[in-house]
Amino acid sequence: MSITKQKIRIGELLIRNQVITELQLQTALERQKELGQRIGRVLIDLGYVDEETYLNNLSEQLQIPYVDLRRYDFDVSLIHRLRESYARRYRAIVLSDQGAHVLVGMVDPMDIFAFDELERILEQPIQPVVIKESELLSTLDLVYRRTEDIASFAEELDEELTEGQFDLEALSLDANDSDAPVVKLLQSIFEDAVQVRASDIHIEPDENVLRIRQRVDGVLQEQVMKERRIAPALVLRLKLLSGLDISEKRLPQDGRFSLKVKGRKIDVRLSTMPIENGESVVMRLLDQTEGATDLNKVGMPNEMLARFRKLIHMPHGLILVTGPTGSGKTTTLYGALQELNEVGKKIITVEDPVEYKLHRINQVQINPRIGLTFARVLRSALRQDPDILLVGEIRDTETAEIALRAAMTGHMVLSTLHTNDAVSSAMRLVDMGAEGFLAATALRAVIAQRLVRRLCDNCFEDHQPDTKNLAWIKSTLGSDSINIQLKRAVGCHRCNNTGYRGRIGVFEMLILNEALSDALRRSDAAEFVRLAKKAPGYQPLAVSALHFAIQGITSLEEVLRVAEQIDESSDFIEIEEETALQ
Repeated sequence: MSITKQKIRIGELLIRNQVITELQLQTALERQKELGQRIGRVLIDLGYVDEETYLNNLSEQLQIPYVDLRRYDFDVSLIHRLRESYARRYRAIVLSDQGAHVLVGMVDPMDIFAFDELERILEQPIQPVVIKESELLSTLDLVYRRTEDIASFAEELDEELTEGQFDLEALSLDANDSDAPVVKLLQSIFEDAVQVRASDIHIEPDENVLRIRQRVDGVLQEQVMKERRIAPALVLRLKLLSGLDISEKRLPQDGRFSLKVKGRKIDVRLSTMPIENGESVVMRLLDQTEGATDLNKVGMPNEMLARFRKLIHMPHGLILVTGPTGSGKTTTLYGALQELNEVGKKIITVEDPVEYKLHRINQVQINPRIGLTFARVLRSALRQDPDILLVGEIRDTETAEIALRAAMTGHMVLSTLHTNDAVSSAMRLVDMGAEGFLAATALRAVIAQRLVRRLCDNCFEDHQPDTKNLAWIKSTLGSDSINIQLKRAVGCHRCNNTGYRGRIGVFEMLILNEALSDALRRSDAAEFVRLAKKAPGYQPLAVSALHFAIQGITSLEEVLRVAEQIDESSDFIEIEEETALQ
């Protein structure tokens, strides 16, 4: 059925269906005049009606279906019949071509102007269906990637930089030229990275091609371009943005800059490194729009989170968060700082680098080139009368001893170590040269963590593990009768055919008791490990990851990836390797 082209007052419909009151509608109409938004969006933002109820009423009144975009099987080529600018302007998406007409999802099917324009652009009658605005915008970000723009601007820049005409000085003078091909290319690269939620961008010149790679949910995705000659121009522009020495190509350099991408403030940490075919650039993207992650959102189980909160509110002691690079340690510590950040507490952080700027907290960026090391800043910080100290990383004996002594003398100290699990972290302090009695007296707890990818909620399927994996699961969980029901990744347009979308933290927590502290004091590693695995509340990382898999949050594949990095699964990994060789 086609929509009747008349202005339907949705407010009156909602009043008639007793969803909102007359007073609420009048308040919303006044607010609409101020904001210039659609009345439906105003009603939803004011909390007078939830989006689902609003859309169902709209669907019923217009006698057109409501479509859940999260479950819709898209034809990407069909979607591209409508240019992205039109899709975003008219809040619409092409869903299917049914011959006589085109099925088009619209956030506001009552927008007659948008309706007429879409028919003109598509050159076919359209049949509208109702869709959620949030789902539409998310879908547009996924299907309208910037890969074609990147390739086009790369080709344009390559034509500009013909053989023998690469002018370093001219590119430097054009630093503010927003129409320059190199600027448009970088803008497209950053926009594409933000759309797919990339954490890093890698620019890598190869012998004959240029690779631009993005790390999404911990895994690199690649776009290869034949325009190898544009690499120096990209590196030059990024060095200019970062305030680096553009003439220095033989040594690594580090810098940072900020930019706005699609309305979001992005802080970029940049690192250059000379390689055989030029200079490699890696950029870490930090979205400052929402600030540091709240502690409730890091993924820590409720019972563990309650214990962690109790620990960080203790008056003194050392708490370590451990794991490899990219495991989310900093996110957890910033979440703790946000919770501890009160008027009555002095907090100082010593970091390399400072990732998120936090109000009321004194954050110090170390600089080893001028002697501003962790140990030196930490000594000075102790003279600043702090209540809480965050040490970005304990890297050496001197820093370890200062942090431990600070924890013994009335300060709460939070820090990180690059170790595989919580059990080995405490002994690492002793291996680094710290006195056993210092570690035993000051250390309160160790939290180890990893990040596992979440299954895309649009395309997972049931998975039955084979006999060997099932035996490992049951032995790891300590049960022979457990009913295992798992899911596995498939891949669709919403997850860029990876089967995963987003990540969640996996944690293990070891709280030191008297017996553990005594083993640590005596530097008895074997006894410490034995007691740790029997400590109350201790649950290995592999077990935590398996619980997520059983709940359908992640896959067994992700669990095994975590298990390969920790000692609990070493026997299983050896069996896997032996089987592969047979």
